[in-house]
Parts: sequence; structure tokens; C-alpha cells
Amino acid sequence: MRDVSMVGVGQVPVGEHWDMSLRQLALGAIQAAQADAGIEQVDAVIVANALGGNLSSQNHLGALIAEYAGLPGAEAFRVEAADASGGVALRQGYLAVASGAVDTVLVVGVEKATDRTGSERDTSLATVLDADFEAARGATPSGIAALLMQRYMYEYGVALDQFEAFSINAHANGALNPFAMYRNKLKPGAFAKAPVLAPPVNLFDSAPEGDGAAAVIMTTTDRALDAVPRPVRVRGSAMATDTLALHNRPDLLFLRAVNLAAGRAYEQAAIRPTDIDLAELHDSYTILSALQLEAAGFAARGEGWKRAQDGGITREGALPVSTFGGLKARGNPLGATGVYQAVEIALQLRRAAGENQVPNARIGLALSIGGIGSTAVAHVLERVE
Repeated sequence: MRDVSMVGVGQVPVGEHWDMSLRQLALGAIQAAQADAGIEQVDAVIVANALGGNLSSQNHLGALIAEYAGLPGAEAFRVEAADASGGVALRQGYLAVASGAVDTVLVVGVEKATDRTGSERDTSLATVLDADFEAARGATPSGIAALLMQRYMYEYGVALDQFEAFSINAHANGALNPFAMYRNKLKPGAFAKAPVLAPPVNLFDSAPEGDGAAAVIMTTTDRALDAVPRPVRVRGSAMATDTLALHNRPDLLFLRAVNLAAGRAYEQAAIRPTDIDLAELHDSYTILSALQLEAAGFAARGEGWKRAQDGGITREGALPVSTFGGLKARGNPLGATGVYQAVEIALQLRRAAGENQVPNARIGLALSIGGIGSTAVAHVLERVE
């Protein structure tokens, strides 16, 4: 297998882009990544998207976006894995280059979520769950997250306000990020008082869906070192799955797919969790942040929430998390989220994160999950000196 590095990254702000189509959002991120890498032509285009057919009435995104981006003849296809689509697309791009099948690949995640509202959007979001046993009975991602949070609070005696540090940190970082959907700060004490979505999940506990696109260009590390001054190496990449339906899991409070994916990525990278300098978690709900920290080896069972206490996950903390606002403040562009995570870590490792910079970051972990943990993808990214 060949060594793989990122040579270009690009993104557009997450928001309500009513004046832009799916292809236009993708083009903005692609052109930014091409300019960053100084590369126009690529061998393959991999598009990450979760709900284009439902929310944008558009499937077959590979050919659509390759044509619109001026990349005729390129191998192009779409990857779908619910809200883990971006992470899975990155892994497919990594494998394509590492295997020698292609030399240069463009991975772009794109989602158009805000054109649909209310029950129409909720119905589309429910398609990431088990249609026969969950969605058919009215379950939604927020409802599933609420079940997990209720059980966690009961099992470990955790109060609702003890989760607030995750959201406070995300909003503090998002306030500095010009690409974030929400740039307001969250005051201590406001978290537990927010309007309830599905008890105990509330408005400040969940990440809002938004429109967005992010792109990464990858090639071999040998080529990367000749192409750009600060490539970011993919030191580890792994993916795993668990049962789609929550009721089929033997342990509701253990994200087995996260544990397997992170463990495999650590093994490939020859590191331990203690070697990670920052992590971008899939914080669509705060309970998922706590569970990911536990499953990925950063905290003991029932103690993931403690990592957020006393500034432990801030940019100056022991393990910076959601350094650009995460899904909570940057916004959740669904299938594009995993690509945004990689872009954000790359900027951190290149010392190009501006006001969001984590001091002396060298190794970062991008952890993307889909279908409330039924799919997990872990990427260990390293600064190339």
C-alpha cells in the first residue's frame, strides 16, 4: 500500500443557501481545494451525500458534479452512508490512492438540507434508521438520541446540565469560525433550560442541519511533498459497522463500530489514544460525544462527559474537541460532515486555523458516525514536517 497525503482542502460556509443548488455548493468547495493544492485535474471524483434524492430530488451525483466542475472523463461516483457519508468517501479516496488504482483523487461532501422543512425533512432524516422497526414506528434521530441519553443518565447518575460543557465549547469555537452556521456563544446555565425536542434532548443539545460542501484532494505522499509545502498525511484509516436498529445491540451505551474503527486506525498508525492532539467528533447530539470519547479510548465507561469538564476539551485543554464549532455550532451538513472534519483537522495541522488554532497540534483524529452509530469511520491525520 502506498502512503497517502492531503494536498488541498476547501469548504464553503454552512448555512441556509437558498440561492445555491447542490452542484453550485459542491463547485465552491472543489475550486477552493484545487486552488489550495495548485491542482486542476484529478483521476477520480468521489461525492459524499446522504439525502440528495430525498431533499434535493437529485441522485447520480458523480457524473453531475464531475461535469459541473469541469472534470470530464474522470471516474466519478457517489458514496452514501447516512451522516457518515463524508468519512466513508474519504476512506474510499484513501484506498484508491493507497492501492495504486489512481494517483490523485478529489473527495467532495455536499448536502442541501434546508430547502425542506418540518415533517418533510424529519421523514427524510428518518431514512437513516431501520425503516421496518424504527422509522415505521415514528422514530427519528432525535428520538433515538433521547433514548440513549435517558439510559446514560439513569445508568451513570449524570444530570442534564453536566453535558452542557460540550455545547458551550462548540459555540465558543464556532464564534471564531467564519464558515460556521451559528456564531453565537452559549452562556453557562442556558443548556438545560432550552426548549425540548425529545426529552431530555433539547435545542442546545442537538446540531442543526445546514447546507454545505467541503472538499479534499489526496495523492501519494511522495507526490505531495513535491506539490505543496505542508501536506497532511493519512496515517490511519478504518471503518466498521454495528446493527442499524438500536434494539438489536447487546449494549446500548457502547458504540461498538466506533471502538472497532478507532482501534483499527490506531493500530495502523502505530499510536495510542494518548498520542492524539485533537479530535473532531460527530457531535450531532452531546450524548454521542460522550459515547464516542468512551468507545475511542479517551475515557472510561460512564465518564465521557467528564472529559468536557474544567476546560478539558477546549483548544487549550488536554484533548481539544470541535475546534471549529463541530456539528453543533458549525452546523450539520449531513453527508458532508466527515469531509468538513478532515478539512478542519488539516487546517489545524498546517497551522492555518486562524483564531481557532490549537497550539502545537501534530496528530488529529476525525471520527464520523452515521445512523446513530451503526457506521463509524476513523482517520488519523498527521502533520508532515
